[in-house]
Amino acid sequence: MKEKVLLGMSGGLDSTYSVVELKKRGYDVVGAVLKMSDNTDVEKAQTAAETLGVPLHVVDCSKRFEDVVVKDFLTEYAAARTPNPCVICNRYVKIESLCECARSLGISRVATGHYANIAYDEASGRYYIRKAGDARKDQSYVLWRLTQEQLSMLTFPLSEREKKDVRAEAVALSLPSADAEESQEICFIPTNDYISYIEEKLGKFPEGDFLDENGKTLGKHRGIVHYTIGQRKGLGLSLGRPGFVTAIDPAANTVTVVSDEAKIFSTSLVCDTLNFQKLAPMREGVIRAEGKVRYAAKPVMATVKIKGERAEVLFDAPVRAVTPGQSVVFYDGDDVLMGGIIC
Repeated sequence: MKEKVLLGMSGGLDSTYSVVELKKRGYDVVGAVLKMSDNTDVEKAQTAAETLGVPLHVVDCSKRFEDVVVKDFLTEYAAARTPNPCVICNRYVKIESLCECARSLGISRVATGHYANIAYDEASGRYYIRKAGDARKDQSYVLWRLTQEQLSMLTFPLSEREKKDVRAEAVALSLPSADAEESQEICFIPTNDYISYIEEKLGKFPEGDFLDENGKTLGKHRGIVHYTIGQRKGLGLSLGRPGFVTAIDPAANTVTVVSDEAKIFSTSLVCDTLNFQKLAPMREGVIRAEGKVRYAAKPVMATVKIKGERAEVLFDAPVRAVTPGQSVVFYDGDDVLMGGIIC
């Protein structure tokens, strides 16, 4: 009897082709589409499932998504922090909901179309994320918050596949998603106009002062949610030279801008909300690891001092635009050791 696996299906290219890959491995595939918001295209997932002969469950996660992901997104931006909603969603909504659905169906294995690997260290008994075979599509950065229980149930059928090959095979098989575009960065804001979305939910943020590094007023900003650390474009300042955001103060309603790009580089940060993967949980200790401060950033070697719920990080070389609210993920080569939220 074939082992069953519950596959998260969005109707997009990666999750649809994952059905093909899982069937090649001998799995009996059951699908689940997670309705996160009014923007979730349930029909698209149903079409993909019907085409491939996969039974599909519709799981309504909209309240959980609103309470956890959307609330955090709005709260963080209002506090002048820049969150990564995918990190929150993967841990608390997407993977958690799939695991719950699988358990309710008596299925012990869950799959998604993420480009990442899962490994198991027999010596420590710990599961952890590893980087994908396709470095350009690697999604290990957004999976650092997953729990040991979640990781123990997960499999990623596209872990060693190249995206271009997945698309080519989907075209050859005439899959309904073969020509699908890449998914939106923020799935619940299909226009990608997150400023309008935030102001629709929270109201318009007041104008305030742009300051230079000495506290001198340079002009008026449009509201703090329009800016993030390291931003250069769209400032609306006439400085006669490029300006870069180095600080946002929600209490004073000010945005600090400098003209020296070197000043948006940092050699240290503090992070909290620690989650351990390959590295066993510890309350105190020092490790050496590569730290990655945003999805597209290159990892930089660092010394990480863990102190209770926080870690102090000292990089060997300056890193650009360390941004509160974003994730910092620590690697040993391809292996995710741990991660935290930059504070």
